[in-house]
Amino acid sequence: MMLDKIAVLIPCYNEALTIEKVVKDAKAALPEAVIYVYDNNSTDETARIATEAGAVVRKEYQQGKGNVIRRMFREIDASCYILIDGDDTYPLEHAAEMAEQVLVRHADMVVGDRLSSTYFSENKRPFHNFGNSLVKGCINRLFHSDIKDIMTGYRAFSYSFVKTFPVLSQGFEIETEMTIHAVYNHMQIENVIVDYRDRPQGSVSKLNTYSDGFKVLKMILRLFKTYKPLAFFSLLASCLMLLAIGFFIPVFIRFLETHLVLQIPTLVVCGFVTLAAIQSFFAGLILSNMSENNRRDFEYQLHKTEDMYKKLQE
Repeated sequence: MMLDKIAVLIPCYNEALTIEKVVKDAKAALPEAVIYVYDNNSTDETARIATEAGAVVRKEYQQGKGNVIRRMFREIDASCYILIDGDDTYPLEHAAEMAEQVLVRHADMVVGDRLSSTYFSENKRPFHNFGNSLVKGCINRLFHSDIKDIMTGYRAFSYSFVKTFPVLSQGFEIETEMTIHAVYNHMQIENVIVDYRDRPQGSVSKLNTYSDGFKVLKMILRLFKTYKPLAFFSLLASCLMLLAIGFFIPVFIRFLETHLVLQIPTLVVCGFVTLAAIQSFFAGLILSNMSENNRRDFEYQLHKTEDMYKKLQE
């Protein structure tokens, strides 16, 4: 099994207009790297152009960025992975600094931070700007983190991160999943401010603002439930309890005034909603204990992965 020092991973779908420049820029910025282009059922000349530019081109037939990254992470072994889009929106000048953070400072994930530089001025899609800010705020609040750019497609990873990251997403929500996984497991995350430039004329984004944005928000909610079940179900229990109390108060006031229970169906519903709130809270407690056990298992898996990486280096 061969271990690359640096592997540049470029997932592609119909990027014939820009892929040659991205590959050549990557080779110039990281001469020691192996450039991998994974073609995701492109209908243009992406694969041929990438091959002629000097990249190792492979195929992924399941559509979706998450599926491509799952294949990449499974097939490639490297000390450092640089993930970048094939649309030429990220300058490769920052790649060496990001690789150094992994190889020298032992970072698990390096975030190429667009939002602190030119993203809001270069990006011409206002709803994308709003969506990035919304997702960033949600995740940092829910997971008590301070990640500068959640949905950037420009990242660097360690071998340990790549081989222990369970890819569940199929599409563009993969970046959000990576971030939450790293934050939850207390992995070392570094930030490198990178420039961003909008796609060149004629290059079309594959990201649908509304449908993919909804998928990302759905992913955040699902991972919040998975990784922080006590907080999630306590919040649900609180909402149910407030609802039960809100309907119970008029019934109780009427009882104090007349000494009669005139809204028995409402009282019955309040009782069931209260029971649901109690069940939600205890479900959160049980799942929280299971989550702690899963974290212990992950740490064990991380140690096994580190041992495997050391053997590959020998």
